[in-house]
Parts: sequence; structure tokens; C-alpha cells
Amino acid sequence: MEAEEIRALILRELPQILQTDPEVRELVLRLARAEFADKAQTEGRFEQLLAQLQRDREEQARKWEEEGQRWQAQMQELRRLREESEQRWQAQAEELRRLREESEQRWQAQAEELRRLREESEQRWQAQAEELRRLREESEQRWQAQAEELRRLREESEQRWQAQEARWEEQRINWEEQNRRWEEQRALWAEQNQKWEEQRVLWVEQNRRWQEQDRRWEEQRVLWAEQNQKWEEQNRKWWENQATINKLIRRIETGISAIGARWGIQAEASFRNGLAAILEESFGVRVFSVTEYDANGEVFGRPDQVELDVIVKDGQLIVCEIKSSMSRADMYTFDRKVRFYERLQGRTATRRMVISPMVEERAREVAEELGIEVYSYADDIPSL
Repeated sequence: MEAEEIRALILRELPQILQTDPEVRELVLRLARAEFADKAQTEGRFEQLLAQLQRDREEQARKWEEEGQRWQAQMQELRRLREESEQRWQAQAEELRRLREESEQRWQAQAEELRRLREESEQRWQAQAEELRRLREESEQRWQAQAEELRRLREESEQRWQAQEARWEEQRINWEEQNRRWEEQRALWAEQNQKWEEQRVLWVEQNRRWQEQDRRWEEQRVLWAEQNQKWEEQNRKWWENQATINKLIRRIETGISAIGARWGIQAEASFRNGLAAILEESFGVRVFSVTEYDANGEVFGRPDQVELDVIVKDGQLIVCEIKSSMSRADMYTFDRKVRFYERLQGRTATRRMVISPMVEERAREVAEELGIEVYSYADDIPSL
């Protein structure tokens, strides 16, 4: 019988024999006992870890109780400071109300003065408007005289420039109209500038009074800034206490994560060694681990060691990844590892396999796209 047929027969019949034949099951357990810890040892280690966690939890509870007492004392001090701050705030509010009333009285007086100045300005404006109307009438008379002289010159020019009459006439009319508008606008600007100058004098006086008021507001703001500084100091102390508590919680979480990580690494190594022993001793397959240095960072994006499990049989090259769990990112990393090893060896892998008891659904989709075989249970492993 060929080795392939023997192997297929073992894989097909071995699970049923292990369930029905106690002697065979005892033989398999005895052979595997050298690689795996028994139930009693595992439970003993977990009980020790749980006892240590219980002691740590009691110690942490005691520290939290002490921290709570300190926090209550700080809260009482904070309450006292808040009451004192409220009293000072009420006194400041009363002073602010008084200043506001004084400012309102001064503002009303200023508004009355501004109304009087506006009436005087309106009277001056009417006088200036009358003077402007007289100047406009004189300008109109001079303009008519100039227009008569210009008409005479235009008649003489028409005899010399008949070919360009339409274009130059239109342009001249536009220029004259624009000059007239500019002259009128200039007069209005001069008049408006005079009004703005009078208004600017009033604004300067008003700004001086506003600056005096701003100085008083700045003194009040300094008092508020001192109060805010005290509040910020109290908040800083509270956040420092919170940071201490969060550090303790992270330390406990890190310890629990480390226990799970060590258990997963040991399980991967045990399965890898057992699989290598079965394949090499029973089926004449060469199994070895490869560690190469990726100087260009093709796999991880930076220079690092690249580890792979390789199976060689009858010239076939099979690359395996044995892990306790596989994510979508792990599947892409394994694909880059295989491509790096193929380029390094100058040959193409016949098959690419991932063996893991826990494979994410998205990782399976990625494996299907990349042509990677995924086996999560013993029933899934095919013949080599």
C-alpha cells in the first residue's frame, strides 16, 4: 500500500478509532503528554493566577478607599473656595452694577451733547448747501459760454476731420460728461470731508472716554484671571489623581493580556512541533522553519526578521503559517512573506496554507482573493 493511501486511511479512520478504542486513545495521550500540560497542572496554574489577581484586587481596593478619602477632603476644600469665590463674585457684581449706572448717566449726557452738535451741524450744512447752489449757477453760466466757444471750434474741426467725425464726437461727449460728473463729485467730496472732520473731533473725544472705561474693565478682568488661575490649579490636581487611577487600571489589563499572549504562543509552538514530528517521521516529508532578514522592508515596511514554516516533498514547496488567530492584516502580511521568500529562493511556492483555530470572516475573504488555503479545523487539512 502506498504512503498516500496509508495517510488517507489514517486521517479517515483515526477520529473514529480514538472515540471507540480506549487503548489507542491512551497511546495517543501518552505520546502527546510530553508536548502538552495535563488538566491538573493547567488548572493549578490558573488557580494561582486567580489568587494573585484577588490579592492585587484587594490591595487596589484599599488604595482606592484611601484615594477616595483624600478626594473627599479636596472636595470640601473646593466647596469652601467656591463659597468664598461666590461672595467675592457678588461684591464684584454689585460694583459692576454701580459702574454701569454711572456709565449710563454719562452716556445720556454725551447723547444730549451729540444731539446739540448734530443740530448745529445741520444748520451749517444748509448754509453750505445754499452756497453750493449759488456756485453751481455761476458754473452753469461759465459752462454755457465755454460750450458756445466749443461749438465754434467743433464746426471748424468738422471741416478738417470729416473722416473721423463720428468716433471723435462720441468720445468727446463721453469725456465732457465724465469731467462734469467728476467736478460735481469733487465738490461733494470736499463738503463731505468737512463734515467728516467735524465728526472725527467728536469721535476722538468719545474714544478717550471709551478708553477710560476700557481701563476699568481691564482691572476687573485681572481680578477674574486670578480667580480662574485658582480654579485651573484645582482642576490640575483632580486630573493628576485620575491619571494615577487610570495607570493602575492599565497595569491590571496589561497583566491579563500578557497571560493570554503567552498561552497562545505556547499553543502555536506545541502544535507546530507536533505536526512537524508526524509529517517527518510518518510520511517522509521535510519540515523546517526559515528565518530571513528583510533588509529592504518589503514585508513590514521596515527592515526586520521574516519567519516562515516550509514543507518540502517530492520537489514541491509548501509555505505554512500556524497561528492561534488570523486577522485580515495577518493574511496580507503572510502573502508578503511568501512573495519575499519566493523572490529570495528564486522559485514559486506550490501551495500556501494558513492553519489557525480562529480566522476572521474578512480574513477568509482576503485569503480567497490571494489564493491562500485556510484550515481552521482538523477535518479541513487535505493530503500532502
